Amino acid sequence: MIHYMKLKEEPFISIKSGEKTIEMRLFDEKRQLVKVNDSIEFENIVTKEKIVTKVVELFRFENFEELYENFDKRELGYLENQPCSPKDMSKYYAESEIEKYGVLGIRIKII
Repeated sequence: MIHYMKLKEEPFISIKSGEKTIEMRLFDEKRQLVKVNDSIEFENIVTKEKIVTKVVELFRFENFEELYENFDKRELGYLENQPCSPKDMSKYYAESEIEKYGVLGIRIKII
């Protein structure tokens, strides 16, 4: 199955370069359909460029704090000298949504 997701430019470039290997999403109805070996086509919302990745592993967590504790910040798309905080995800998801659905870490590789 192929899933379609949009990304801001910075995380898109980080995935394209192979540095970001964990995509973080809410475990909502759409993401509950994602399975290992599926493909995800990411679209850069600025340039409309697309890349296709393969889902290698899935990781379920109650919240982004737990997710961040389990991965190196470089896997999550942060630079070595860049501050890394689960609070960064609050610009994408409301706390009520996180409590309702939980979160998903999707390990991907470019194909």
